[in-house]
Amino acid sequence: MTQHFTAPDRLTGKTGTQWWRDAVIYQVYPRSFADGNGDGMGDLEGVRGRLPYLRDLGVDAVWLSPFYASPQADAGYDVADYRAIDPMFGTLLDADALIRDAHELGLRIIVDLVPNHSSDQHEWFKQALREGPGSPLRARYHFRPGKGADGELPPNDWESIFGGPAWTRTEAPSGDGGTSRPEAGGEWYLHLFAPEQPDFNWDHPAVADEFRSILRFWLDMGVDGFRIDVAHGLVKAPGLPDIGGHDQLKLLGNDVMPFFDQDGVHEIYRSWRTILDEYDGERIAVAEAWTPTVERTAAYVRPDELHQAFNFQYLGAPWDAAALREVIDTSLAAMRPVGAPATWVLSNHDVTRHATRFANPQGLGTQLRTPGDRELGLRRARAATLLMLALPGSAYVYQGEELGLPDVTDLPDEVRQDPSFFRAAGQDGFRDGCRVPIPWTVEGSSYGFGSGGSWLPQPDAWGGLSVEAQTGDADSTLELYRRAIAARRDHPGLGAGDDVEWLDAPEGVLAFAREGFVCTVNLTGSPVRLATPGRVVLASSQLPLVDGQFDLPADTTVWWTV
Repeated sequence: MTQHFTAPDRLTGKTGTQWWRDAVIYQVYPRSFADGNGDGMGDLEGVRGRLPYLRDLGVDAVWLSPFYASPQADAGYDVADYRAIDPMFGTLLDADALIRDAHELGLRIIVDLVPNHSSDQHEWFKQALREGPGSPLRARYHFRPGKGADGELPPNDWESIFGGPAWTRTEAPSGDGGTSRPEAGGEWYLHLFAPEQPDFNWDHPAVADEFRSILRFWLDMGVDGFRIDVAHGLVKAPGLPDIGGHDQLKLLGNDVMPFFDQDGVHEIYRSWRTILDEYDGERIAVAEAWTPTVERTAAYVRPDELHQAFNFQYLGAPWDAAALREVIDTSLAAMRPVGAPATWVLSNHDVTRHATRFANPQGLGTQLRTPGDRELGLRRARAATLLMLALPGSAYVYQGEELGLPDVTDLPDEVRQDPSFFRAAGQDGFRDGCRVPIPWTVEGSSYGFGSGGSWLPQPDAWGGLSVEAQTGDADSTLELYRRAIAARRDHPGLGAGDDVEWLDAPEGVLAFAREGFVCTVNLTGSPVRLATPGRVVLASSQLPLVDGQFDLPADTTVWWTV
């Protein structure tokens, strides 16, 4: 049943329609945002209680990472029931109350959807194991006989993103409570991530039917959209061919793999778009699609498919003027032919926070283990934020970046919970550092996160970075975000669009114009003399007296109205 609700004026967007084209969307990682019941783990009640903070921050929508029923083998990205809330996060009534409160505050809610794989505790998969080889339910996943005389080898050479083979051999229950044994017939199942996350077989019509039903369930609950996890992974190449060679992770983002970015995914998203378009309120879908090029990413946001796709090329760009200009130009050029907005993002729950990435030497990737130069990293992070928010399109903010939080790089091994940390190869396994619960107050056992401590330990300095400490401090990163988002909403030259006009600037400096607006960014380590283009709107660091010509400080962005 299609739900109709009366949206506050703020939900209509700057232009009144297609709100996502200029939206600032805030990612909430529920277990680390706010704890409503004092058990040390964030939850939906905690998020609900902090919605006024997000309204005051000025964001347009809130994206919630998974809160579904899950064994939590991969922090909720292993879903056992897509229509239920995990008890650690609350209930469906809590979700309903959160959605309603958000709408009353003028905030939209986007929820994570995980269609590439389920949990191994999903009822379909459990029954497929119980019934054994030949079960019709096994066709909803990728079960295959193994190679070798006794089926002792995996069906192909694919490697898991989390390390090791992407196949696990099924085991038959012993029947007497003893140890399970390899199943007769030698069947294996595919999991591109952890073994607890078996991949769905999207060639099976029941899988497609189920997810269309799941979409409608949450749309009827009132959600405003979906962030699609591993949107590029649903369809596998026919025959599941070998890749050849090892270290396949090094190929990701450079080549089209037989398990990623297959053309068949686009038929799925066209069918989803028809469902989204049935609902009032402009419901949207956002692709997490790792592709070799921005042009291939653009295929996901053609007019009859999804609305947005994350711009990982921008997230991975170094703090370098030439590199950033190239990725900005490439991103805008790729989106223009399909009429989709570009998106810009600096951090998320899978990468080292950008205040720490920029504190380290450039070109080291997006998962770092060293704190670097904290002062340099924060200065660059603030400048990068104003650059991002000045670009045409939609921007994503990861919880805590508005506080200038660094990654927690010194977590003891015994407290880490990232599943890839415990595997011999694969991802670096240090994602816990960006998932440490954020601080709300100067003091308290968890700096206001909740009354029962914190599921990951917080640094001693967290209180000085808290919302309480920064609120009202004109020089704080939090107040910079608040002013920047408000100015972005108010200035007619900011927000939606598909182009910038580059201006002449010294080496190492970016300068571009939009309608009545100029942005200048000094990415060098020294002040640069510039002519004043207009009146200062906002700057990421303290400016000298501006009169005719001035020295733009190192690693600083300035907004001008002209």
